[in-house]
Amino acid sequence: MLYKSKRPTRILHINVEIGETDQVYNQFSLPLADKREITLCTFFKSDMKPPKTITLFEGDGSFKGFFRALKAALAEKEYDIIHAHSPHCGFLFLAATRFAYRKFKPSTVVTVHDSYPNYKLRNRILWLPVFASFQRVVCCSRASYDSFPVLYRRLAGDRFDCVQNGLDIARVDNVAANTRQRPRQTSDFTIIAISRLVEIKNPFSVISAFQQSINQTSQTSRLVYIGDGPLRNSLIIKNREVGLENQIEFTGLIPRDKVFDHLLRADLFISTSYGEGLPVAVLEAMACRCAVLLSDIPPHREIAEGVDFIPLIHPDDVAGFAREIRRFREMPISERTEIGNKCRELVEQRFSLTAMHSGYAEIYTQITGNHVPPALERIRP
Repeated sequence: MLYKSKRPTRILHINVEIGETDQVYNQFSLPLADKREITLCTFFKSDMKPPKTITLFEGDGSFKGFFRALKAALAEKEYDIIHAHSPHCGFLFLAATRFAYRKFKPSTVVTVHDSYPNYKLRNRILWLPVFASFQRVVCCSRASYDSFPVLYRRLAGDRFDCVQNGLDIARVDNVAANTRQRPRQTSDFTIIAISRLVEIKNPFSVISAFQQSINQTSQTSRLVYIGDGPLRNSLIIKNREVGLENQIEFTGLIPRDKVFDHLLRADLFISTSYGEGLPVAVLEAMACRCAVLLSDIPPHREIAEGVDFIPLIHPDDVAGFAREIRRFREMPISERTEIGNKCRELVEQRFSLTAMHSGYAEIYTQITGNHVPPALERIRP
């Protein structure tokens, strides 16, 4: 029998780190900080401070430092939910609580934020004891859920579940309300790409496709690439080699509200990624009423399911991406605007943060026996 607790639900989120672009911070913690007692425990020290409504215990990038932070977090209070967000965090939690895990197990949840093929062998191995031990294992998309082999499904059994990622649309709208929209001109065309600059995100194909799409009538086209990673210097060198320094900008990591500001001013979002969980950056672009051009991979198919206004191109088909970029650039502004509005409607209908929080509230309720309020109310500007 379920009962209503007189105090807010206490949740400990365990993550590698938090930052401006971190999903655990932006989707799981910040929007619910005034509804639940949120505590964060991280392996690495953060370069940002959360609001006072969120308690933070930081490691120092070492195992000893993380175990010290986790011990302090667990001693601080008794939690209704202990929620890990990576194979590393799940495994380290098991290691740290190996003599007391029976006490904590009923409260444990782990979210799988990527698809199985995207994980390195080490992380696939780390997932094995986590799948076998945590009370609930939750994938961030149907594509992620379907990607795991039979062994993992058997280990998790009926504890294996799926809650699709969601987007804080109200936050996007708050930024939009304070953003001066640039006048649309047929000669201007801005493309946005957002990702970690790593091999699996296939960033070189973005640069190559943009280069191939350029012609004499598109010298005012721009590509803004938001993100950072080990490939950044190589991408900048390639950019110089093809002579597009004046048309391609690499911003590095920037605050989330600045990301929304870029998306609100863009004409097209592009992703050539080989693998994702359920990409929040794509949902953010769509919520900003920006048309999207995506690689043909299962998570992108999940987003585009049942619609005809989101092109899907094989990740290595650079010519195909270039062709679609030209098509979007040459179409009337009114048509691009209509596609952007359809993208927004799709996110509102299927990928809202309210729906995601409702899914997790149901899981929290099932494993604790307490009634967990399902979703936060939307606050519109």
